[in-house]
Amino acid sequence: MTQRSPSRFQITPRGSGSARPGWVPIAVLAGAWLLSLLLVGWLAARYASPDAGGLRSKLDQSEQQVQQLRTQIEELRQRQATLEASDRISRAANNEVQVSLAERDEEIAGLRADVAFYERLVGSTSQRKGLNAHSVEFTAEAAGTWHYSVVLTQNLNRGAISKGQMRFSVEGVKDGKLTTVSWDELHQNKGVPGQEYSFRYFQQLDGSVMLPRDFTPQRVRVSLSGPGGGATQTFDWKLAGSGRGE
Repeated sequence: MTQRSPSRFQITPRGSGSARPGWVPIAVLAGAWLLSLLLVGWLAARYASPDAGGLRSKLDQSEQQVQQLRTQIEELRQRQATLEASDRISRAANNEVQVSLAERDEEIAGLRADVAFYERLVGSTSQRKGLNAHSVEFTAEAAGTWHYSVVLTQNLNRGAISKGQMRFSVEGVKDGKLTTVSWDELHQNKGVPGQEYSFRYFQQLDGSVMLPRDFTPQRVRVSLSGPGGGATQTFDWKLAGSGRGE
């Protein structure tokens, strides 16, 4: 029987022997590297920014202070607006008071003048006169008219009331001729009634009249008529109050 010759190849089972696989060192190195990264991160967070919590607290406080300052600024703006409005109201009220005081002063001055006039009229040393025109004044107006003011007085009978009508005419020169402008012509109408008066001691009559164009006034003739009698007086146009009875 023929014997087989021994084979040149030998089968060795894998895993047998003392050799270490190559992936174990790699795994160890990877674990060490990962741990080193974690350690570096923790150290960086611990030592690189040791007061991060304090900075956040300071940031929060700063934001609160800013908000408080904004609130204070808004309150100050509102207070300023209120004070400005109050100041405008105070100035307006002060102006009104000043105007009112000026009006009152004017009224007081007028009343004092009336009292002085009344005292001269009815005083013990005053001359007793019956119904008469005390003064006549004319003032030019913007519309081309003339405003007149006639003061009538009487102190002869202190208990009586004088009633009647007042008219006047203006004498002057027109086109080189003496001309008299009647009561109707002064009012540019016909049948104009006289101005009513009724007083115990004195009364002021006011109104407006129109003088003809190119007319130069020189004298005013005032006529008073009533149940108790009448009077006629002439006044120089420029010298109001210089009445001469006729």
